[in-house]
Formats: sequence, C-alpha cells, structure tokens
Amino acid sequence: MSAAKPTIAWDLTALLNAADGRAAQPERHMWLVRLMEWLRHVPTRREAAVATDGAGPARPERSTPMAVLRLRHLLRVLDQSPEHKARVQAMFHGFWREIDAVALLADFGFSNRMALRSELWQRLRTEVLPGSPATRDLAALFPLLFRGGDAAWIERLDNDLLDRIAELVVPREPAEVLPQGVDAAATLNAGHRPDAWRQTLLDAISILVSAVQAAGFSPPLRQRMSQALLASEPFRQLPLAAEQVRSAVLSGEREVSLQATVYLRALLDTCRRATDSIVDHLEEYGVSVDIVFEIDQLHERCQRVEQLLGCVLSEQPAADVRHLMVTLVQVAGRRRGLRNLMARHYSQLARQVAERSAETGDHYITRTRSQYADMLRRAAGGGLVIAGTTYVKFGVVALGLSAFWGGFWAGANYALSFVLIMLLHWTVATKQPAMTAPAMAAKLAEVRSAASTRGEADDVAAVEAFVDQVAHLIRSQVAGIVGNLAVCAPVVLAVQYGCQLAFGRPLVGEQEADHVLHSLTLLGPTPLYAAFTGVLLFASSLIAGWTENWFVFHRLDGAIAWNPRIVARLGPARAQRWANWWRHNISGLAANVSLGMMLGVVPVVAAFFGLPIEVRHVTLSTGQLAAAVGAQGASLLSTGPFWWCVAGIVLTGMLNLTVSFWLAFKVAMRSRGIRVRERKHIYAAIRRRLVTQPLSFLVPPKS
Repeated sequence: MSAAKPTIAWDLTALLNAADGRAAQPERHMWLVRLMEWLRHVPTRREAAVATDGAGPARPERSTPMAVLRLRHLLRVLDQSPEHKARVQAMFHGFWREIDAVALLADFGFSNRMALRSELWQRLRTEVLPGSPATRDLAALFPLLFRGGDAAWIERLDNDLLDRIAELVVPREPAEVLPQGVDAAATLNAGHRPDAWRQTLLDAISILVSAVQAAGFSPPLRQRMSQALLASEPFRQLPLAAEQVRSAVLSGEREVSLQATVYLRALLDTCRRATDSIVDHLEEYGVSVDIVFEIDQLHERCQRVEQLLGCVLSEQPAADVRHLMVTLVQVAGRRRGLRNLMARHYSQLARQVAERSAETGDHYITRTRSQYADMLRRAAGGGLVIAGTTYVKFGVVALGLSAFWGGFWAGANYALSFVLIMLLHWTVATKQPAMTAPAMAAKLAEVRSAASTRGEADDVAAVEAFVDQVAHLIRSQVAGIVGNLAVCAPVVLAVQYGCQLAFGRPLVGEQEADHVLHSLTLLGPTPLYAAFTGVLLFASSLIAGWTENWFVFHRLDGAIAWNPRIVARLGPARAQRWANWWRHNISGLAANVSLGMMLGVVPVVAAFFGLPIEVRHVTLSTGQLAAAVGAQGASLLSTGPFWWCVAGIVLTGMLNLTVSFWLAFKVAMRSRGIRVRERKHIYAAIRRRLVTQPLSFLVPPKS
C-alpha cells in the first residue's frame, strides 16, 4: 500500500510546481484544466486503497466522492507548503484579474439570439470545433473546466470546505473603483468594503434583467401575453428595480437592499406568469418552437437572477454559491449535444401536431352500426377512385418517362386521387391509422387523468372506455379495407373484360401482368416495402398536422376572410366561405398531397442513392393484381404465384395499418407524457377483451 502513495504525491507535486502566476493567460488556463482533470481522475484500486481523508493513510469514505477527497488532500498539502500555496494563490488572483466572469453568470446557458435555430447551430459548432483556453470569456472556458458529472461531487462540498476554497482562490482586496454615485469615503467609514465578486454578480443581474426585458418586449411574446398581467408593466420596471438593488447593496444599506430585492423578485414572478399565459395562446392558435424556446430562455434567466440575488444578499453565501455552481455545471452538461434541446422544444410542437391530427382522426372512428355502414359506403367510393388510379399508373409506366418524371407523375396521380376522395367525403383505409392514433392517445390521456385525480373505480371505467375505443377503431379499419377492396378489384376486372370485349385485348397486357405477379409476391421484399409505406403514411399525418398548425399560427384563415384585396376580388361572403373551407380542409389537403407525392417520388430518390426501395399500398396492390387476372384470365386463380400475391397483399394491408398506427400512437403518447406503466394496464385490458369478447373487434354493437 505504501508503494502507491508516492505516485499520488508525485502527480500533485508536479502539478503544484507547474503553477506560475506570471505565465501567459492560456498557460494559466491550461493549468486549471489539468487541475480539474486531476480532481476528477478515477483512481486505480491501489490508489483508492491509500487515498487519505485525514492524517496518514486511511480508507476512503464510501459516501464521499473521490473528487472531494482529492480536494481536501490538495488543501491540506497547500496548508503544509506555504510556497506552493503562494504560487497557487498567485495563479488564481491573476486568473480573476483578467477573466470576464460576468459572461459566465449572465450569458452561459443562453442563446445569443432568441431563436432555436441559432442555438442549434451554436451547439453543432461546439460539438465539431475544439474549445480554446486562449480566451478572456469565462463562459467559453467553463466547459473545458467542468463536465456535467461534476455536479454530483460539487453538491457534497460542505460550508467549511467552501470557505477554505474561497480563501485560496478569491482575492480579498476591495474593488479599486466603485460605481458612479457611490461615496467611497462614506462606504469605507461605514465599515462596508464591497468585494469585487459582489460587483460581478450585480453586473450579471443587470445584464440578465435587461435580457428579460428585451424578451418581454419582443413582438412574438408581447402580443401573446395576457393583457391583465401586463397592466402593471412589470417588464418596464425591471431595470429600475435592479438598479435600486445594486445601489443598496453597494452602499451597505441591508434593510433597503432586502426591500428592493423583494420588489424585484415580485416583478420577476409577474413576468414569469405573464410569459406562462402565452402557452394557453399557443394551445389555441398554434405552436412555434422559437416562441417555446424564448419562453424557456426567459424563465431560465429569471431563475438565474434569483440565484445571483441569493448569493449577493446572503451573509454566509457558501450554500448559495454551491447551488449556483451546481446549476452552471448542469447547464454545461445539458449544452453538450442536441437531444436535450430538441426533446424539450419539439415536444410542444409534437403535441400540437398530434392534436390537430386527432381532430381529423376522430371522424374516422365508427361507434354505431349506422356509422359502420356509412364507413363501408365511403370506403366503397374510395375503392372506385383507386380503380381509376390503378389504370392511370399503368399508363404513366407505359409512357416510358425518365425515372424522376415517371415517379413525379405517378405521385401526382396518387395525390389527385386522394384529394378527389377527400373532396367527395369518401375514404382510403390506409390513411386512417395515422390520423386515428392521436385521437386514441387523447383518450389515453383521459385515462391518465382519471387515474391521478379520481378513484380506482373511475380508473377502471376509463380503461374500459378506452378499450371500447380500440374496438371501434379496429372495426373501422376492417370496414375501410373491406369497402376499398370490395369495389376496387371488381371495377378493375370489369374494365379489363370490357376492353377485351370491345377492343379484343385488355387495357393492361400480359407483360404488365407478369411484372405485377413478380413484384407483389410474398416471396420477396414485399413485407419491407409495405412497412416502409406505413412509415410514409405516418409521415403524411405529421405533415398534415404541421401544416395545419402553421396555417393556424399565421392566422391565414383570418387573412383570407379580411384581406382587402381578397375581399375586393371575392366579396365578403365568398371570402368568409373560402376562409372556412381552407381552415377545415388544409390538413386533409396536406396529408393527401404529401402522401401521394411521397409514394411516387421517394422510391425514385432512394434509387438515385442506390437504395432499392419501393412502395406497397394495399388498395393499389389489389387493383394491380385484379388487372393481372383480367389480363391472363381466370386460370390464374389456380396458380401458386397468384395466391402468393394474395398473401402478400394481406400482409401489406396489415403492415400499412400497424406501422403507421404504431408510429403515430407512439408520438402522440410521448407528446402527452403517457408513462410505460399506464400503457401496460391498457394492454392487459385489451388482451382481456380479446379473450372474452373477440367479436366486438369485428362486429358493431346493436345499439
């Protein structure tokens, strides 16, 4: 054990011997970086066995972090070596004289611009470009010194240890220049010597308050705040309140400074509540991630001001300084990477997109026999249109266009067909799941609310109601698929045989039929392509929700209804009708156009990059297989390739539905904060219903 002790001492001795207060600033900063690395160094077993927390070798306390033990060892060594202590103090005193500490307190953790995109770009630069110790900006140097994991051992520093650290690293001389308006002679006669670090904190408070005021006055926030909360003009009063705190602290008037601080904190609280009122506006009129980002920035700046005020006013600020340091270190950890940033700010948009889809998706869920019959009729209409889409697709292929234009016009064919189905109030079965999943998640949120606010009986009833919704949804999907396929396949066959009778040959020939049999078979990549098509169906629902959110956020319905040029061209009544029409149909148009174009263009773009991806849509595939039967005759029904294609279509329908529904449901649940435990209760209830009432998932109730 004694053999390992010189190793620790040698590392520390070399580090202390390298301390030089007269070195260049980058060299001093590099020394600090090496000091922090020595503190957080993970010791070997032999080093841990001889680590000391007192005089002489001793076992380290299991509850005490190794960094704290090493810090105590460092302070003990410095107390025993005045020469080394003087060198280290010279390093820190020179460090504080030349560093801009205000930048750390006022700027670190906040974006330079009030937009999420600038923060994303800043984080990308930080991840790619190396940090430099050649800087006066402590905010830039801080990530080199501390890591997110350092917060754990900093929290374990007791007040006595913090006082010893402050005695070592913080210069004790008073500030040489007092702010304008402060009588230096009167201040010193009163026994008050304002420390430089307090002035630094006050400078940071002034900067933070100015940033909060600027954010509160910015049009995106100001126009969406509650006017009742802005009646007292809290943002306008912030700088004056902060200046009153500064003057009182520097003049040593403690009672006055406490009163001024109470007033400043009350203003900050009012500003926060006014900012919180924006969330209600966003829920109703659309979400912007930039506004959500600005709200978070304002809240965090207000919290930082509160922490700095605690450090300034406390007579024993050790605990407040420790809490501030932990916060800064945690911020340093959160600012590494993009996941934390994206998760928080896009969750609001995800929820709004899900809710927009839920409004549309609820119309696709049938609950009664009359609604079930209506779904069959609407799905039959959709199958009729898809039959025509099938022949147009064969026509586009027959033109022999280049890959891109072939995919483009195929996508345009799909998009126009889907839009026509929407305008005729018909339906395509595969478009339902991505829209209905958010509606189901909304019901699941009601289950969570019942579990948290009401009794167990209400919780069980809410779960059973949700299972009823699942049964309604599955029946609706079955009705949609049956209606689509029941009309699409016979119509395609009728057209094929009609052309055979009229022109002596079917509209789709045997060569195209052979290609269909080869591509749709289950003995190939059909399952992969069908699952990929489910992803596109899900993506179209996201595009639909985002487009509607964008439409509502920018108030385009109001612009159409009241814009002078539009009103002059259409007239007031027609402009109002157009505004209502676009408001109610923008989501459907975006979903159908985006889905159609993705079905046609995405495979072409993927092929350009060498990815052999195609799409498999259950209704379109059924129409193509029916065309193949019409081309090769009824004898095809007794062949193996035909039935392998039938099996492929069955699996295609299942994957189209389940993949799109699962992805949409997952996003909707995350946006609503549904926990895993709650999902397990739901899944168990669904399994019980499948065992006890299996027909309820296929046959609508009588009443």
